[in-house]
Amino acid sequence: MKRPVLAALVLALALVHAPLSARDAPAAALPIPPSGVLGVGDAQLTPAFWIGLQAQPDRSILSRAQIDAQNAKLFKLDPTMHDLAALPATLPRAPVAAWIEHLSKRPAHVLYDVHGQPVPAATLDKMQNDLALDAIPAQTTVRYGLVVQRAALRSFPTTLRVFSEQGDTDIDRFQESAEFPGTPVAIVHTSRDGQWLFVLSPRYAAWVQKRYVAEGTKDVVLAYAAKTPYRVVTAASVRTVFTPEQPAMSQLQLDMGTRVPLLTTLPPDQPVNGQTPYAAYTLQLPIRKDDGSLQLVPALLQKNTDTAGDYLPPTPRNLITQAFKFLGERYGWGHAYDGRDCSGFVSDVYRSLGVQMPRNTGDQAKSPALEHRLFTAADSHAVRLQAAMQLQLGDLVYIPGHVMMVLGQWQGQPWVIHDVLGMSYRTADGSTAHVKLNAVSVTPLLPMLYGDDGSTFIDHMTSIVHIRR
Repeated sequence: MKRPVLAALVLALALVHAPLSARDAPAAALPIPPSGVLGVGDAQLTPAFWIGLQAQPDRSILSRAQIDAQNAKLFKLDPTMHDLAALPATLPRAPVAAWIEHLSKRPAHVLYDVHGQPVPAATLDKMQNDLALDAIPAQTTVRYGLVVQRAALRSFPTTLRVFSEQGDTDIDRFQESAEFPGTPVAIVHTSRDGQWLFVLSPRYAAWVQKRYVAEGTKDVVLAYAAKTPYRVVTAASVRTVFTPEQPAMSQLQLDMGTRVPLLTTLPPDQPVNGQTPYAAYTLQLPIRKDDGSLQLVPALLQKNTDTAGDYLPPTPRNLITQAFKFLGERYGWGHAYDGRDCSGFVSDVYRSLGVQMPRNTGDQAKSPALEHRLFTAADSHAVRLQAAMQLQLGDLVYIPGHVMMVLGQWQGQPWVIHDVLGMSYRTADGSTAHVKLNAVSVTPLLPMLYGDDGSTFIDHMTSIVHIRR
């Protein structure tokens, strides 16, 4: 996700039935099934198929100690990550203004609303004024809070959805990301109308609606994130048990990788929100009281849901299984539509294994804390092709604005799973067929073309990131 934007990205797949050159996939021509997705049948849409290609599917990709060291390195070296515990009690005006001005740049091109009408200049003027940059004090006292439900992070303090093209209402240019319940945030500024907060989460800085954040002391907020024991959501998402007694805790969505502490102090025979807890986990989750303050309350999560007592062991089997839990999920730019985009997809999968990553593709691709290989214009097609042929399961392949996760090598070439808008490919007669995917999908890598100039996907690789031993 993010700049340059995916709307400008056209992914294409080339199917060539003539003898294959060095620029083509090193395999026989791939079949086109009824779905139109090159070379992908029902078998390839199961995790078992790709797990079966692994010689040692249960081997450890990374040790827990290596993951902990890498995560610590990420927060120390990567400027897009925020170590909330290390923030001082007060911040001078300059960094606060810089965070906001970096994100909330006035659009330089025409944007359209959901009805296809241009967004008036007066509307943009108001949003700029709502930033309240003039109200940032010389010294800002840092406040803290916990996100109480899945909450959108926005470029500006507004719910207005805006789009680059008339009729394209999937990619909201003001949608940055989303945070999940229990995420700690540092609050550094408030919008002019008092209804939005500019927050630092562990891996983003953006605007969030005030009603989604419950404020507490720094100690309480950060201690919540570190509490044990806990459950980690390993499904694409789960929901807490329905309860009329505590509506804020009723059917609350918890997404993959979310870590929620267990409440262990209640007697086992004591009902929780009007229900016996014996067949459910008693979680401790935050709610926002009427005065905006934080309260931690119990909520039930059925024991038959897909969760674990710790982050999953980082094995090939688990990595593939986790990725396939999102297969077919609707593409959601900036975690919109209760889904995720390409970089959100790979980071949520890895987070369920305990591996933290930056939020956006450009930051992931060049993070100083991640092992990566960068490509420049000096790298030839042959060099890039050789690198692609050495890709292994779990490697992340980047082009401007997009990322894919490698599933393994099959039929003499690498295959990937990714959250993607669409693709095109040449048919046997040389014409071009278009397939709108708009979902987490499985595709081959090497046949991809980038745009309409005939260059290949690998010709535009910016980076390959390796998250393994």
